[in-house]
Order: sequence, then structure tokens, then C-alpha cells
Amino acid sequence: MGLLVCIAVLYTTPWDSYLLSRGVWSYGDGVVLLRLWGVPLGEYLFFIIQTLITSVWLYMLPFSDVEDAQASVFGDMRLTLPWLVLGMLGGWLLFSGDPSYFYLGAILAWAAPVMVVQWGFGGQRLLEERTRLFTAVAVPTLYLWIVDWVAIERGLWTISRDTRTGVDLLGLPVEEAVFFLATNLMVVQGLILYEWLMSEDSSVSASSTLIEDA
Repeated sequence: MGLLVCIAVLYTTPWDSYLLSRGVWSYGDGVVLLRLWGVPLGEYLFFIIQTLITSVWLYMLPFSDVEDAQASVFGDMRLTLPWLVLGMLGGWLLFSGDPSYFYLGAILAWAAPVMVVQWGFGGQRLLEERTRLFTAVAVPTLYLWIVDWVAIERGLWTISRDTRTGVDLLGLPVEEAVFFLATNLMVVQGLILYEWLMSEDSSVSASSTLIEDA
């Protein structure tokens, strides 16, 4: 979890800073206390807290009873195709020249490379863990959708109408909904794959010990 927090902060900060510089969202008066490299302190706390909330929720769920995935690491690159398509779509929206698709395109283009790596690394395992994956992602995503909606309604921050599609889901900009879904997917998938990798290493070590003892 600590490693994942570090990755989340390092990967998200430059992207967040760029979107802020483009005016994708802004903050209410008196909301921002301190900025580091152009990013408000609250944003860094959000990167950390969201990662921890989602991670803790995942580990509150019962571990899956599925057997270890039979496919080898990088066994089925076909599972990366949907994410490659979404990444290309995001790049196209980002540079289409239509500012209303800028935020959505930025989210897709930013998240897709991580998804490609995760599904290319252990897509079969993620499919076998799909029930746990769904539950682990759905609950914190719904929670964060509600919290974000409340924050926007209270004027803590405002999503620019110039760089979004204008499509809302029960008052929440669709871009925000996609962002929270994507980030929670990345967190949960990363932890599930880490568990799988560690269990694979443990199995190899145990097998080697048994062979040496024999």
C-alpha cells in the first residue's frame, strides 16, 4: 500500500499540474491553503487518501478462492486491446481541437497506459478475480462520486464548462465519474496483481526448497 501511494503521487502529480495549468478546474475562495509545484496540498492528500481508502476496502473483503491463474505472465496480450483502443480514443479527443473533449481525453490517455501494463501482465488473473475486483472498485467509486458531487455543489471546486462535454450523471460531470472509476480500477488491479505475483514467488520458493530437501 505504501508503494502504491508513492506511485499514485508520482504518476498523478504532473498530470494534475498540467490540467490545472489549462484551467480544467478551479477552486473556491479560501479553499487552497498551500501549493507545491502548482498543485494544492489538498490534491496530494487526495492522491494518498483515495489510494488508502480503496486499498483498505479491498483487504476488508474475503480473499478469492480461485486457483492461481494458469496463464503465464504476459500470457495473453489480447486482453490489452480494449485499453489500447481507449488510450487511442483519449489521445484523439485530447488533440481533436474541440476543447469540450479535452478533460475526458486527458483522463483516458493518462489511465490507459497503466491499464495496458496491468492487463498485459496478469489479465487472466484479473478475470478470475472479477467478482472481488468488481466489489472492491464499486463501493469506493460510489462513495467518491457522492463526495465529489457534494464538493462541487458546495463550491469547493468548479469543473470548467469549456473543457468538458457537459454530460452529467445525476449532477456529477461524466469526466469526474470516469476519473474515479479509472483510478480505483488501477489501485485494486495493482494490489490484486501484487498478491498474485507474491504468491507465485512463494510457490516457486517452496517448490525449490522441497526439491533441495529431497
